[in-house]
Amino acid sequence: MVTAAQRREAVTWLRTTRHVSERRARRVAGISASSYRYVSQRGIEDEPVRLRLRVLAEQRPRWGSPRLHWLLVREGWVINHKRTERLYRDERLAVARRRRQKRVSVPRVLPPAPVQPTERWSMDFVRDTLADGRAFRAFTVVDDFTRECPVIAVDTHLSSERVIAVLEQLAGRRGLPQALVCDNGPEFTSRAFDAWAYRRGIKLLYIRPGKPVENAFIESFNGKFRDECLSASWFLDLADARAQIEQWRRDYNGARPHSGLAGLTPSKFARDFALATASTDP
Repeated sequence: MVTAAQRREAVTWLRTTRHVSERRARRVAGISASSYRYVSQRGIEDEPVRLRLRVLAEQRPRWGSPRLHWLLVREGWVINHKRTERLYRDERLAVARRRRQKRVSVPRVLPPAPVQPTERWSMDFVRDTLADGRAFRAFTVVDDFTRECPVIAVDTHLSSERVIAVLEQLAGRRGLPQALVCDNGPEFTSRAFDAWAYRRGIKLLYIRPGKPVENAFIESFNGKFRDECLSASWFLDLADARAQIEQWRRDYNGARPHSGLAGLTPSKFARDFALATASTDP
C-alpha cells in the first residue's frame, strides 16, 4: 500500500527529474492538490513518545501495539490508540511470527538471587485430575529465599482475576514481594494482572518462552508437589483435593527438610533468619 507521504515524494520526483507539471504529476500519482500541499503538524512532541515506545517494546518483545498502548496510557504518554499505532508502524516494531524455535528479540538477564524473605516469589500452575476424571488446577507460589510455599490455590478454573484475589489475600497475611517470576501464560500476561502488579509496585519477571529452567524454584517445588502429593493421593472431589493439598503444604513448610537450606525446613529457616536479623538491628 502506497502512503500519502510516498505519493507526495513521487510527485516531487516527477516534477524535479522529469520536469512534469504539478497537475499532471498529481494525476499520475493519484493524489489531490490539498493532500500534496499538506504540511504535517507532527513535530518534536512525538519524539519522547517514540523513545518510550521503543524502550517498552524492548522490555516486552512479544507484546504488540494494543498492550504497549496500555502501558503508554498508564504512564500518561498518550490517550488515543491511533497515535500509538502510527508510531508503532513508523518504528517498525511489529512482533515477528514465530516459526519453529521459540526466541525473543533481546537476551534476558537473569535477576540476582534474593537476600531476604518476601523479596521475590515464583509462581506457576500444576494440573491434575479427580477420581471421577475431572481436571483441576493448582496455583502454586514459592518464596525464592526461604523456599516457603505461602499458598496453593485449587480449583477447576483459575483465571487472572482469581490469581489476583489469591495474592491479595496473601497481602493481608504476610505482605507481597518486590518481584514475581512467572511464565508467559495468559493468566500472567493479561491486562488485569499487569495493571494490578503496577498498582502494587510489583515487578513482573517473565521467563523466556520454552525455558522453564529460568523459573527453577517453582519448577523444583512443583516436582516435589507432584511426586509427594498429587501422584501419591486419590482425590474424591474438589473439597477433598483442597484439604489434602493444604495438609501437604503445611507439612512441606514445617516438617520437610530442604536440601537447599542445609537440611532445615522452610519455616525454621525463615524463623532463624528473622531472629538473626532482629539481633543485628541497632
